[in-house]
Amino acid sequence: MSSYSELVKNFEKIRELMREFYVYGFKRRDEYDKKSSRSYDDERRRLESWLGDYMSFAQTPEGKNIFISIDSRVSRHNPFYKALKSKSFTDGDITLHFILFDILDSPKTVLSLPQILAELDTYLSEFKSPMLFDESTVRKKLKEYTSLGIIGAEKSGRRLVYRRSDDAALPKMNDALSFYSEVAPCGVIGSFLLDKQSEKRDNFSFKHHYITSAMDSGVLAALFTAMQKKCIVTVTNTSRHSSESHKNRIIPLRIFISVQNGRQHLLAYQPDFNEIKSFRVDYLSDVKIEEPTPRFDELRSELDKMQSKMWGVTANGKLYGKESLEHVEFTVKVAEGEAHIIQRLMREKRIGTVLKTGDNTYRFCAEVYDTNEMIPWIRTFICRITELNFSNMGVQEQFKRDIEKMYRIYGIEEAAK
Repeated sequence: MSSYSELVKNFEKIRELMREFYVYGFKRRDEYDKKSSRSYDDERRRLESWLGDYMSFAQTPEGKNIFISIDSRVSRHNPFYKALKSKSFTDGDITLHFILFDILDSPKTVLSLPQILAELDTYLSEFKSPMLFDESTVRKKLKEYTSLGIIGAEKSGRRLVYRRSDDAALPKMNDALSFYSEVAPCGVIGSFLLDKQSEKRDNFSFKHHYITSAMDSGVLAALFTAMQKKCIVTVTNTSRHSSESHKNRIIPLRIFISVQNGRQHLLAYQPDFNEIKSFRVDYLSDVKIEEPTPRFDELRSELDKMQSKMWGVTANGKLYGKESLEHVEFTVKVAEGEAHIIQRLMREKRIGTVLKTGDNTYRFCAEVYDTNEMIPWIRTFICRITELNFSNMGVQEQFKRDIEKMYRIYGIEEAAK
């Protein structure tokens, strides 16, 4: 029988599985061809251990389908955070962890590495089968905890001494943490802090709850660190439409998050192509932070200028060359008592201008890098559009063909002519 544990060492493997099973659709056993059937069963049980309350099943002629069903009106917390809170430990890891914090029992206890090793030997001598920890292992563990801020290290003469860090007093911020954990990038930080609150309240429910971004928290945190330090990074970019992965050396500039679907994009500069390009964060992995770059502020300033002509995440591309812009223009007609339509037009436009051209007509105009990104928004005014003019004729003709197809689907043949 195969062994199974819900705990994990490499989260990137779990992230890949969750994308495969949840984001891109739960697969049947015979469709999961990346590993053996036994691996499929192990990974499915692993996900069930975290998401069991949200999993449903349906029997189809092709077989049993498993899928995730979450009602955001009932589920107030992101269930994917459970995966981020899972970690595996060996017996030695657990033993060393608790003995170290027993030795360093308060911030007032200050010990050097040789003193800690001596105390450790005393503790271990009480075991029937004592474990052995060499100096290198203990030093590495202390260095790890120092980097995490839970142990402090300081010089005392020529020696490095260690003590437990002071416990942070967490103010009662349940509402702020509850909201932050569900809507902010890297919201899992808020979820961890909520776990430490003695009193918990769930005061928020969400009509649109974008939970899958939780799986990208590690990648996002690394990118934010690189931006804070103004560093170059190397990342692996993998699309679900291709089995090939590509290494990209880029300068991360900003994270764009869609309020319509929750998708996260990185806008970054690619030195090899001298262009600013968007990358889907859920396709990125293995972020390696390299040296700082003196060009960071200059490049971010260029991106800020480009945003006046960006509807979504498509930027100008090549820097300091001639801009390739597309003109978008459409006129809407409103009836009496429909001022809310114009208010929405004004409120939702991200760029461009709205001009009144008649008693009941208004024209929207904009210069953009990519007309395609605007089409879903323009469609929401479809029954009121009286005139349409795109410089990108291919997009304009496709827009008209889509309308004609819709008319035919609804049996309005005359309107389609």
